[in-house]
Amino acid sequence: MEQDQDRPADREHPSAADRGQFAAAEGEQHVSADEVTSRTAGQPAKQPSAGPLPTTTRRPWSVRRVPAALTALLVAVAAGTLLFDVVRVRAGRPAAAWRTRLADELATRPLDDVSIRIGAAVMALLGLWLILLALTPGLRNQLPLKTPDAQMRAVLERDAAALLLRDAAMRVPGVSAAKIRVFQHRVRARADVRFRAAAEVKSDLVVALREELDRCALAHAPRLNVRVRARPK
Repeated sequence: MEQDQDRPADREHPSAADRGQFAAAEGEQHVSADEVTSRTAGQPAKQPSAGPLPTTTRRPWSVRRVPAALTALLVAVAAGTLLFDVVRVRAGRPAAAWRTRLADELATRPLDDVSIRIGAAVMALLGLWLILLALTPGLRNQLPLKTPDAQMRAVLERDAAALLLRDAAMRVPGVSAAKIRVFQHRVRARADVRFRAAAEVKSDLVVALREELDRCALAHAPRLNVRVRARPK
């Protein structure tokens, strides 16, 4: 009976060895907690990522189907005609009259001849025109818009932008008529004023047009040129 009474006492009062094990376990927990705190203290706090920032898109590149088709057709016709005449000559037939005359003209006419200069100027202009088409994007009737992704492209027709700006101009008090023209890098607005001071109407018109341009979200904000003129009632 005495042994049975001593067992609960032993459980309630652990020995010195058990207390040492408990103290060691608590010390390891404190050390691990301190290490985690020291590791995370030097790292910057993660900020919530904002949404994708709007990016600007360039004007889409024109495929130039008509100039490319015309150039290819002219080159093909000229090369085919010349090749056909060369084959005829190799087959034992005389050269064509146009080829003989062209060779004689090029051999006998001097370089300062008027026709030679005109022909050279026309060929140079055609070459410059083709180079200009190859280096410029074209599609000047389309205005690029801001997009949230660089892979996404959006455009707005200049005529549609002009209609939006005209509606915004007509909502300004005092404006009786408005004419808007949208270019690649500027917007020209002309408005007629029936009542109110012209200076006040112009300032309100500039504000209204700028707000409408901001709503259009154009990739490149155009310059705004506004003129008003007073019309009698």
